[in-house]
Amino acid sequence: YTEDLFCNEIMLLPYYIASLNIEHAYYERMGEYEPFPGICFVDTLELAERVSSNGGTVVTQPRLYFVEENTQRVLREKEADIMVIIGNPPYNVGQKRENENNKNRPYQLLDQRIRDTYVRDSQATNRSMLYDAYVRFFRWASDRLRGRDGIVCFVSNNSFIDHFAFDGMRHHLLQDFIHIYHLDLHGNVRRNPRLSGTTHNVFGIQVGVGITLAIRAAHQQERRLAYYRIPEDWRKEEKLNFLREKRSMGQIPWQRLEPATPRRWLELAPAPEWRSFLPLGTKESKRAATSAEDSDHLTIFAAYSLGVQTGRNVWVYDFDRSRLTSKVQQMIDVYNSDLARWRRANRPADLDRFVSADETKIKWSSRLKEYFLRQVEARFQANSIRRALYRPFTSMYLYFDPLLNQRQGLWPRLLPTPASEEENRLICVPGPGNRKPFGCLAANHITDFDLAFEKIQCFPFYVYADDGSRQENITDGALALFQRHYGPQVSKWDLFHYVYAILHHPAYRERYAEQLKHELPRIPLLKRNEAFWAAVSLGRQLLDLHIHYERLDPYPLREIEDERFSYRANRRIERLRLSPDRRTIQVSSGLTLADVPEDCFRYVLGGRSALEWVLEQYQLRRDPHSGIVLDPNRPDDPDYIVRLLKQVVTVSLQTLTLMEELEQAITPEDWQAACPSA
Repeated sequence: YTEDLFCNEIMLLPYYIASLNIEHAYYERMGEYEPFPGICFVDTLELAERVSSNGGTVVTQPRLYFVEENTQRVLREKEADIMVIIGNPPYNVGQKRENENNKNRPYQLLDQRIRDTYVRDSQATNRSMLYDAYVRFFRWASDRLRGRDGIVCFVSNNSFIDHFAFDGMRHHLLQDFIHIYHLDLHGNVRRNPRLSGTTHNVFGIQVGVGITLAIRAAHQQERRLAYYRIPEDWRKEEKLNFLREKRSMGQIPWQRLEPATPRRWLELAPAPEWRSFLPLGTKESKRAATSAEDSDHLTIFAAYSLGVQTGRNVWVYDFDRSRLTSKVQQMIDVYNSDLARWRRANRPADLDRFVSADETKIKWSSRLKEYFLRQVEARFQANSIRRALYRPFTSMYLYFDPLLNQRQGLWPRLLPTPASEEENRLICVPGPGNRKPFGCLAANHITDFDLAFEKIQCFPFYVYADDGSRQENITDGALALFQRHYGPQVSKWDLFHYVYAILHHPAYRERYAEQLKHELPRIPLLKRNEAFWAAVSLGRQLLDLHIHYERLDPYPLREIEDERFSYRANRRIERLRLSPDRRTIQVSSGLTLADVPEDCFRYVLGGRSALEWVLEQYQLRRDPHSGIVLDPNRPDDPDYIVRLLKQVVTVSLQTLTLMEELEQAITPEDWQAACPSA
C-alpha cells in the first residue's frame, strides 16, 4: 500500500504528476496499467490527530477537502493502519524577514503536541526552531503510527542531530523509537562558510541534510542509536555516488552512539572532572543578580548578557556616523508616518498588511511591531549612537535604542555610557548550543549577538546601576575561594585575567570541546601557585592585546605598488582579495600586500581566522534587500584599513605566542577541582 502523504502544494499540477509517477512505476513493474486511488490532495499537517491522556489518538471526521471524492480518500487514509512513512518534508522555520508578511500557518493540534513534548522537555531558551516544518513532520509521523510498530524515514534538515534547541526533540525520539539511524550528508554552509551549497550540498541548499531511519518494534528490547557521517568536504557528486554504491542501510559502516544523556547524541563521554570546575555563570546567579536577590550558587560572574540582536543590522550599524544618522532618521520617519496613518484608519487588526513592506524604507521585526501596536512613537537621539564591536576586530557605530534593537539584553547595565567603555572589560564566549570551534574574545564596546560564535554571551567586570554607580561583577564567593588557594593578595582583576587565560589554553579547549558546545565554560583551579600567577600575567597580556589592537605596531607586510594605478592618489578600497595560497592580499589595482605569514591563519575565532574576518568586513558591501551600502573607508584616515590588516596580523602572531607560553606554563596535570563536592 503506497500513499503520498506530503502533497502540500496549493496547485493541482504537482498532485497530478505525483499520481502519474506512482501509476507509471506500477506499469513498469507489472506490465499493466492500474489507477492509483490512494493519493490525497491535502495538507498532511492538517491531519494531525488529538492525542489522548493515555497516549492514544482520537480520530476525527475530516471536513470537505477540495471535492467529495478527495475527502473520501482522506477519510480512508485517516482510518488506515499506516506502518511506513517515507518523505522529504520541507525545511522552513518561518519567514526569514518580517517585511515579507508571509508567516507560516499555525497547526493548532500539532503545535500543541510539540509544546507538550519537544518544547516542554527542552533546556534551550530559544525554541522557535522546534516549529520548523520538518520538525512538525517528525512529530506528526511519530503520532501517526498510533503506537504500532513501524518505520519513519525522512530526508531532512539535520540540525536536530546536534543543535542545542532540539535537545527535547532528541529526548522524545529516543522514547518514540527503539532504533534510530542517521546518515549525515553535511552541507551546512552557514556553519562552515568554506562550503558551497551548489558544490557540497546534495540539494544545492545552505542547510545541512541527513537521512534518518527510525524504527519502532515492540519485540526488540535493545535500543540502538547509530550514526555515520560522510566527509564534510566531499562534493555533491561524491556524496551521491556514495549513496548509489551503498544502496541500503545494511552497507553503511554505522558508528553506534552511547550518549551519556538522550539529549546530546553526539557528545563524547564527559571528562569526569568537568563538573567539579567553577561555573563561569549560571542562570540562577544571573537571575539573582538582576533582581537583587541572594544566590547560593557559587559562580565566578554574577551577571552576563547575550550580545545585542538588532533585527536590522544594515539599518542600525555603519562605519560612518553621519550615514548611520541619515538612515536611522529615514526609518524613524517611515515608522512614525505608518503609525499616524494606522491611527487615522482606526487601527486595523491586520497590521502586517497595513504597514509599509518596502525594505528600502524600513526594516520590520516582531519587536518593532509590538511597539507599533502599543503606539510608541520613535524619536531620534544622537547620544544613542555608540561604538560597537560588530565582528572580530571590526568596530562600527551602532544606533543603540530599545525600539530599533530587537533585544538589548543587559547592555544598558554593562556599558551604559561611552565613559564606561574606558573602564569596563568583557569576556565574550559562545553560548550553549554553539556548533563552531570554541573561542573567546575580550571587548570594551557593545558586542553583536553574532560577533564570531553563536549566541555570544558576555561577562563584564563591572555592572552599573541606574544612578551610574558601578559594582564589581565577580562574586565574593569566587574571590574567597581563590584567595584561600593563592593568598589574600589575589584581586578580582587577577581572577578576571586568569579566566581569560584558561579560556585560551589549547589543552583546555581540546579536552572539553564537547562540553563547551553545550554549556558555558567552567574554570579549574591550579595546583601550583606559580602556574596560577603565570596564567594571570598571560591573561592580562592577552586581554590588553585584544582590546587595544588598534594601538599595535603594524606587521611589516611588503607593499607592492603598481605604477600604472596610483594607489596613493586614491586610496579608496572596494574589495580585498586573499590569494589562493594565502600569501598576498590585493588591496586595490594599485596595491598588493605580500609575505603574509602562514601562522597568522592559526588564530581562529568561530571557524575562521581573525585576518579573514577583517578581510570580509572591510570592503564595500551592498545589502540586496534594502540597497544600503556599507562603506568602511575613512576619508579622514585613508590608510586605516591597510594599517588594520597589518595590526591584525600582529595580533594573531602575538596571540599564538602567548597561547604557546600558556601551554608551557600550565599543564593539564596542574588542573584541580574548584568545587570538590560537585
